[in-house]
Amino acid sequence: MARSVELLSPAGSIEAARAAVNAGADAIYMGGPLFSARAYAESAESDMLTEAIRFCHLRGVKVYMTLNTLLKEREFSGLYEYLLPYYREGLDAVIVQDPGVLGFVKKHFPELPIHASTQMTVTGRYSAALLKELGASRIVTARELSLEEVRDIHAHVDIEIEGFIHGALCYCYSGQCLMSSMIGGRSGNRGRCAGTCRLPYEVYDENGRQLTQKNGKYVLSMKDFNTLPELRAVTEAGICSLKIEGRMKSPLYVAAVTHIYRKYLDAGCPERIAAEDERLLREVFDRGGSTDGYLSHHNGRDMIVLSEKAERRPDGAMLTAIKKRFLETDLRVPVRAEAVFRTGAPAELRLSVSWRGIRESVCVKSVYEDRTVRVEPAQKSPMDKGRLRESLDKFGATPYAADEIGIEADESIFLPVREINELRRKAADELTERILAGSRRDGGTI
Repeated sequence: MARSVELLSPAGSIEAARAAVNAGADAIYMGGPLFSARAYAESAESDMLTEAIRFCHLRGVKVYMTLNTLLKEREFSGLYEYLLPYYREGLDAVIVQDPGVLGFVKKHFPELPIHASTQMTVTGRYSAALLKELGASRIVTARELSLEEVRDIHAHVDIEIEGFIHGALCYCYSGQCLMSSMIGGRSGNRGRCAGTCRLPYEVYDENGRQLTQKNGKYVLSMKDFNTLPELRAVTEAGICSLKIEGRMKSPLYVAAVTHIYRKYLDAGCPERIAAEDERLLREVFDRGGSTDGYLSHHNGRDMIVLSEKAERRPDGAMLTAIKKRFLETDLRVPVRAEAVFRTGAPAELRLSVSWRGIRESVCVKSVYEDRTVRVEPAQKSPMDKGRLRESLDKFGATPYAADEIGIEADESIFLPVREINELRRKAADELTERILAGSRRDGGTI
């Protein structure tokens, strides 16, 4: 089951995107500078999404762009130019809420898969079938659905199903919140949720008697979703993409949650959860407990936080270990290197990748625009295979790490180390361009 379902992680910044990939995400979702339902995530720079696409595609990870707000009529005039550079860079899908945006993308970017956002309130087979007919390749189900309702969609509509498995829950129905606008003056459907359900309230009955106690005023604030013990049931219900909420969360949160879910997916979704893993999820973020939401029941008091959470001191050592493992070191792409050193001829280096769906290779020679470097007979200290291998293995700041190195070399040869380094850099640069070119597209249809 390790890669039969997709683990989809949030990214509100390039640091969070890297953390998600390093921790084991199969895909990330991220907003651009406009039209995203998390307007306050750190995704305001226009080149951030492009950087994320390149980082992810080099490591076999998909990128979905959130375009999941309702647009005003005047905003459609700039939508084509806004999407075009990401489309060309190889964006894997766009997540939409507005039916008008869905039709626009289908018309002008026909090669771009469309995912119907949870903001579209998909709660059953009929809305799923309609969205498929309109051009969606995937639906993101409303968070209020039970597993039985998800199974019904899966049984009757041939469409990909994406569902949330961890993170914040809203008190209002997915995509139907007007409370933020009415009380907070900001629309959640425009990406500016005021978080009004997280505030304390006093509740009175019809006789004016106060029902809330001093330590029980958070009557609309829901506990965070946690499906770790139900992962097998979730996947068996037909959900093919497991979505972690949290584009407003820190890279550390993204790394920790992604890591834990990756661990249990790779282990075959056992129901028994290790105490230290449960603790890590609490340490990285705790709103006052967790809930399995609506998976098996309609609603309940145990889904609500009620009390203000007590102050606590997070386990610094536990979080530092996650930070060091996933935030300070990027995932490397394993490559096979095959080098040939023949006296009197340019050196040759082939790099090949066969990993996570990436199948590419390049072969370069020590021939440059301004010079040709040939392997020479050794005058004093010949380069044996051990020294050659040591030089070839230094991939440094590139995305790569040598998984295997093969060398063919004449006896008693010499080539300056700086030239071997240059050859390796040349091969790495060409391999990077080859991998990225595989997902790039030409322009859309005006």
